[in-house]
Amino acid sequence: MTTWPPAEPTDASTVADHRDELVAAVRDHAGQLAYQLAILEGGDYGDWSTTTENGEWTVKYEGGDLDYLKFAPSRGDDVYVVSTKRDPEPEPLATALRDYPEFVDAFDAYVDSISGVLDDVSTAFPAVASTDGVVAERDRVLDAIRDVCDRMAAELRRYEGGDYGTFTARVDGTRWELKWDEDGAAYLRVNGSNGVYVLSQYSPPSAEDIREYAPRFSGFVDAYNDEVDALESDLATVDL
Repeated sequence: MTTWPPAEPTDASTVADHRDELVAAVRDHAGQLAYQLAILEGGDYGDWSTTTENGEWTVKYEGGDLDYLKFAPSRGDDVYVVSTKRDPEPEPLATALRDYPEFVDAFDAYVDSISGVLDDVSTAFPAVASTDGVVAERDRVLDAIRDVCDRMAAELRRYEGGDYGTFTARVDGTRWELKWDEDGAAYLRVNGSNGVYVLSQYSPPSAEDIREYAPRFSGFVDAYNDEVDALESDLATVDL
């Protein structure tokens, strides 16, 4: 018959309680370190690793809070000193905690190494140029284009009838489209639905687009005039 040694459940409880106390203390201390690291790195999540004589430490944070603290000893398995999962076994925990002060010293040295790195960075930045002149010129050109398009829209409404319609023309390989309604020009678009809205009910085009298409707008007006002339000539041949 096998004789088992006496078992004292209170002994295991005492060890577990002591482990929990140690883990809680490290969680609080390393949590402060993780918070400082998050401030320094400027992100919601990240990690930082360093090597001591006895292994490698990794601290991971998320939302400024400690996610986990891991120790990878030179010999033996990794131990998660603090994690969101199970607590570590007492012996690996003891091995890690004997090296924990070295980890904290390494972090402090890291912070010291980058202290003052921004001291020589100048904040004497160049003055920001005003866009008032560019905006004024853009508005001047667009107002002139809209005035012409409104007049075209009024003429189109007169001879086509109805409350809305479109006039399209291809000028030097580029498709132009003027949509009009009872209020005038609704939009002037170049190169189809994925192209540039020279005029619209929304935001104006960029200065680069205006510089490209404004000089070519005259060709679109010429195409409209040619269309009107052709219609007039056709109607002149009608014999009643």
